[in-house]
Amino acid sequence: MGDLNGARVAVVFNDGDHGSGPERESRADVVRVAAAVHDALAARGVATRLVAVGDDLLDVLAALDRDRPDVVFNLCESIGTDSRTEPALPALLDVLGLPYTGSGPLALGLALRKDKAKQILAACGIATPAFAVVASAADLGGEAVAALGFPLIVKPAREDASVGIGFDSVVADAESLARAAKVVLDGFRQPALVERYVDGRELYVPILGGEVLPLTEIRFGEAFEDRPRIVTYAAKWEPHSREFRDSPTCPAIAGEAVLDCALRAFEALGCRDYGRVDVRLPADGEPFVIDVNPNCDLGPDGGFALSAARAGIGYGDLVLRLVELARARAQGASVAPRGSPPSGSRSSAR
Repeated sequence: MGDLNGARVAVVFNDGDHGSGPERESRADVVRVAAAVHDALAARGVATRLVAVGDDLLDVLAALDRDRPDVVFNLCESIGTDSRTEPALPALLDVLGLPYTGSGPLALGLALRKDKAKQILAACGIATPAFAVVASAADLGGEAVAALGFPLIVKPAREDASVGIGFDSVVADAESLARAAKVVLDGFRQPALVERYVDGRELYVPILGGEVLPLTEIRFGEAFEDRPRIVTYAAKWEPHSREFRDSPTCPAIAGEAVLDCALRAFEALGCRDYGRVDVRLPADGEPFVIDVNPNCDLGPDGGFALSAARAGIGYGDLVLRLVELARARAQGASVAPRGSPPSGSRSSAR
């Protein structure tokens, strides 16, 4: 680990104590992650402070500009509960010349615009399910939707963390498609992404500093019998639900094609430092990238940290590694990979 003695780190996160709606639990989770990151850094002698972002980002930026921390540990996923504002903080940190962890504003913005991200993936020759964007009910009758066929999955086009996704999101006919699209259009006031539903294994490919960490897979249990095998909002955020209990993650092994498409997707969107690529692997073995998650969940009990632990990287070393990557980038240096890639993964050669 590089010498971080004397380094000052500001852990910046979005305040989860206000707002409502289905995103509330994911916002509260950010607060818990920020505390864990702060404690891990402080325990290793790094001067660290927590900085909450409420509705007024400019006040926070003014304070950061005065203090000039060596690194901003960026955990800010929204401003004023609006997830579409996630790229704002890193964009303004770039203007101020303050180094920060994770991906930059372009990568974060593309990941939030699922349709644009998929267009880039397709242009790069990376397999992703065919899709159409539905901005109004009238679009459901268009050629783009008709060409997809059934079954389909309907998602909010500007959300992440499984927000807006339930069993009814997977549709097999025009009537259920119209209902699912209405839920997104009216309830989330944004376009719906209508995508070909790919059944198969769901694999999570975590990437740290250009290396693939050990993979995990969702195991869909009894709650998913005769129902779509998808990670619903309940499966992700509601611990007392059957969906949550019956969709544990477990270690996974996948072939070179999965690792390659995940790394290529991560790079195609300009992601850096860390992130997770979600891949569907149907029975015929051709992997499809279904989502790219820059700045994914860094909770000590979350999937990314657990994958890092399987690679021999403890939680404290993980957060220090991210600070080191950001600091080295600001100094125009590179950080060499640590040892050999873990079994079942490989380093990016790009």
